Amino acid sequence: MTRSSTTDDVLTRLREQILTGALPPGSRHSIYRLADELGVSRTPVREAVLRLADLGLVTIERNRGITIRGVRAEDVRDVFELRLLLEVPAAAGAAARVDEALADRLRQLLDAMRTAAASGDAPGFYGHDRLLHAALGDALGSPRLSAEVDRLRDLIQVRGVSTGGRTRSLPDVAEEHAPIVAAVVAGDVVGAAAAMRDHLVHTASLLLEQVGGDAAPLRGWALGDWALGDWSAGDWSAGAPSAAD
Repeated sequence: MTRSSTTDDVLTRLREQILTGALPPGSRHSIYRLADELGVSRTPVREAVLRLADLGLVTIERNRGITIRGVRAEDVRDVFELRLLLEVPAAAGAAARVDEALADRLRQLLDAMRTAAASGDAPGFYGHDRLLHAALGDALGSPRLSAEVDRLRDLIQVRGVSTGGRTRSLPDVAEEHAPIVAAVVAGDVVGAAAAMRDHLVHTASLLLEQVGGDAAPLRGWALGDWALGDWSAGDWSAGAPSAAD
């Protein structure tokens, strides 16, 4: 096995132990002990730990090894405030640019989410969920936007935190996307923005309750009504305003 593949294997094994609680939040571990337990040298463990730190799963402490991080209320808050700033205008822009191809794509993805939810297929459900959100960014011709939203979702979901099957069912989550799809398909710019905002705020509130945070924590600059009122009068036919606007 090459050093790169060994590091990937160690990363996978450590991440699984973190997600299952075998390495619980707040626990400390030395590189030496982890290497012994995994039966590998210290080098791939160090490299895997650096990647886990980039994902926010661990904190590296000089001369003390690593500390396992759980998901904190501030993590959820930060992620969803950023998602609001990205995905609410993306929904508005998609509604302004909607064509039959986009409308069909969104309907198909919503149907696929419903089917997966009804059968209890969580991986399939979340895969189609991501594709639906990505389709809105893609409608603006911005793959970077979609990639950033995926990265933000990973920061929460890679740590095993989800509302599906806990504080709401998968069918419930699917139906929260129905107003978003309906508004975008109808070309309703303000309605699409409002539906996306409601979905993200609700999800954030449930996750914050799950991790023991404030149930109404999102800051006003992330979800203010300015975001809805301005778009109703704006020219979105050419897409989102440029950085110079």
